Amino acid sequence: MSSYAEVRPEQRTSFARYRHSLWLLTQRDLRVRYSTSLLGYFWSILDPLVMAGIYWFVFTQVFHRGAGHEPYIIFLLSALLPWMWFNGTISDCTRAFLRESKLIRSTRIPRTIWVNRLVLSKGIEFLASVPVLLFFAVLSGAPITTGAFLFPLAILIQTVLTAGIGLMVAPLVVFFRDLERAVKLVLRFLFYASPIIYSTSDLPGQLHFWAALNPLSGIFSLYRAAFFPGNLNWLTVGISAGISLALLGLGILVFKRTERAVLKEI
Repeated sequence: MSSYAEVRPEQRTSFARYRHSLWLLTQRDLRVRYSTSLLGYFWSILDPLVMAGIYWFVFTQVFHRGAGHEPYIIFLLSALLPWMWFNGTISDCTRAFLRESKLIRSTRIPRTIWVNRLVLSKGIEFLASVPVLLFFAVLSGAPITTGAFLFPLAILIQTVLTAGIGLMVAPLVVFFRDLERAVKLVLRFLFYASPIIYSTSDLPGQLHFWAALNPLSGIFSLYRAAFFPGNLNWLTVGISAGISLALLGLGILVFKRTERAVLKEI
């Protein structure tokens, strides 16, 4: 069989061209990000490790207050690592069109690629950090259960959620520049409103309903099911999947409605 490079452009399907362009841009992002970095890959895991270390120290060594489940470092990392993927992608989406404006205007590739490449590149960084989670699991003696098979489902739902929000944020920031700062504030609030440093079960009973409406709650419970099966709540997962799909549909709609105006604005 002939390789993709040997097939003439006009003979490729639109999906194949999209996939090829998406992968090329994702590779470019990763190369640019680490080409001048001495530590390279380690920077992608250093930030969440430092944050996890701080929260572990505060909650287990300073206040000695029960939060989440033991071993607490695994409880933290199993949600903090996917959070870094989500947070980094949405933050970068606020500059997706403004940073690449000349290239976007001069090419005819589908403009959704400029959002999806961020979802993919940050997702690859997340996958590259999973071995660190496994290392700490072995180090702390945390058992890895059959819930680990739910990792792909968690990744799928998070990809849908992140892409949906990114497709809304990226074009709207072009028209409302203050939205970039507003998104940063919302992400900061969402960090503490999501079960990252604590478990949903740690919340007062009257807040459980509102916590379930946060799509990240169900996603994080899927990741944690690999080490804490009791943390899994399928109702919350179902709500997260439904909200993620709704946000993806809304994101596609917003993107299509604003695409032409964005091209004129940038």
